[in-house]
Amino acid sequence: MPPLRRTFRRGDPQRRIRLAGVLMTVVLVLFAGRLIQIQGIDAATYASEAADLRLSTITIPTTRGQITDVNGNALALSTEVRTVFVDPVDVPDDQRAKIIGELSERFDLDRDEVAAKVGAEPSRYEVIAKNVSPAEWTELDGLGLPGVGALTDYKRVYPEETGAADLIGFTGSDGRGLEGLEGVLDDTLAGEPGEHQVEIGVSGTQIPMAKGLVKEPVAGKDVRLTLDQDVQWHAQQALAERAEELDAESGSVIVMRPTGEIVAMADYPTYSPSDIEGSDREDRSNGAVAEAFEPGSTNKVITAAGALEEGLTTPETVYTVPYSIQRYDQTFKDSHQHETQRMTLNGIIAQSSNVGTIQVGEQLGAESLYDYLGKFGFGKPTGLDLPGENAGILTDPDDWWGTQLPSISFGHGLSVNAVQMASVYATIANGGVRAEPTLVAGTVGEDKEFTPAEEPRQERVISAGTAGEIQLMLEAVTGDEGTAAEARIPGYRVAGKTGTANRVDPETGEYEGGGYTSTFVGFAPADAPELIVQVVLHGPEGTYHGGEAATPVFTDIMSFGLKTMKIPPTDTEPPNIRLFEDK
Repeated sequence: MPPLRRTFRRGDPQRRIRLAGVLMTVVLVLFAGRLIQIQGIDAATYASEAADLRLSTITIPTTRGQITDVNGNALALSTEVRTVFVDPVDVPDDQRAKIIGELSERFDLDRDEVAAKVGAEPSRYEVIAKNVSPAEWTELDGLGLPGVGALTDYKRVYPEETGAADLIGFTGSDGRGLEGLEGVLDDTLAGEPGEHQVEIGVSGTQIPMAKGLVKEPVAGKDVRLTLDQDVQWHAQQALAERAEELDAESGSVIVMRPTGEIVAMADYPTYSPSDIEGSDREDRSNGAVAEAFEPGSTNKVITAAGALEEGLTTPETVYTVPYSIQRYDQTFKDSHQHETQRMTLNGIIAQSSNVGTIQVGEQLGAESLYDYLGKFGFGKPTGLDLPGENAGILTDPDDWWGTQLPSISFGHGLSVNAVQMASVYATIANGGVRAEPTLVAGTVGEDKEFTPAEEPRQERVISAGTAGEIQLMLEAVTGDEGTAAEARIPGYRVAGKTGTANRVDPETGEYEGGGYTSTFVGFAPADAPELIVQVVLHGPEGTYHGGEAATPVFTDIMSFGLKTMKIPPTDTEPPNIRLFEDK
């Protein structure tokens, strides 16, 4: 039987052709529909997305506000500079060597490092030099070096010899304030950078767009301080000279108006704002607020003022004052040996008697003394809001032990910073009204209009009558029988107080070996005060009593301040003040 053969019937070719035609038609319709959607219905959307792929937003730097003294002299300002860069992709091979040589020689850079940046493909941006002056960039740009460009930026500049580095502080590489007033006032000074859109061409070149400005830059505001640049500079020089002469560890000077405006705030040691990297944290610390110390005898005015205000004594009240006095297990002594004396309260302050002040403090009592110390600003922030401020130590009277009241009454067993102590004497000079210390006079905007700062808070601490009595006592300190005759200034009536206190040794926590803090604080003219000057020297060697160590600095700075600020003498004579019972 022969094998079976399967046979196939050929399909109809016309049918296959018709089916293929239908499928092609469907595909073409789909493509046509999509094309209509892209080119017609969604054309704007796709065009926008395509444009966005070519757009880039760049930051437009803004100018940081100046910090000026009260007369508008710049203590910190920004100058326009350029950041020079290279786009390696745009550097032609035949000019590579020329560009490397020009950039390395012009900016005194290592040739190999520049070569690495010029050849850093596929990078489009390599920084060659920062803080290039506009004039220097104009000269370089005139050479027409392909691939070399520059961006506008701003450099912070601190004029030399302002004497205010520790106070003003500095900014970081990003232009933001890091320390001092630059940091505290950063929100006011910084302003807001702008934004601009550019289109990136095929070669990577930025093509500015006519309507590409997204946000206008807003310049920072200028801040006008209460400082006087000339007084600030002189205070810094006088302090540094005396500190180095006595080999002191540190020191500060405050020059203040009775109404709380700070005219100068000098500190030692200090640093150069042009060499931040060469300084250390101790050099940059603003000791005027950061370093707390026992005020010593300068604190006696608070004890006297409190007792006078409470009606417990009068300037003429006579006290029996021996050289030493025993309280519990401690013997308190005056600074110089003397026979038992009959001294008035005037005399106790003028002669700076510890023993006499203890008696007045015991009349006032712990609770009342504590209250007056607080009213004068002890144990609380100054209100300046400066970095690193140390508000000092003032313990609650419930925690005082047996010898605490005697010690605190003449300035031991508590601590303050220099601004707090200067504020005490400003309060007395201001007729008993304490004004919160202030450094900022106001701001100046782009319209050059000055906006004054809020008025500092004021509070009456003692009556005008009590303040006047204390002023006369302090004037007697600079008299023939006082402890600071060296503080007198020809033609002016001067009031003030010396202070000498033991320092605690930070390693042992004991007074022994800690050295001394020497102070002098006073005001002039004594009968119509205009300026207060506080001088503090920490750890002077050899000469350490306040009257000898700190008073010469006070006299120098006060004399300069009175002359510079054109403060005339009052042409009045001081009254005779009775210091002893028999005089």
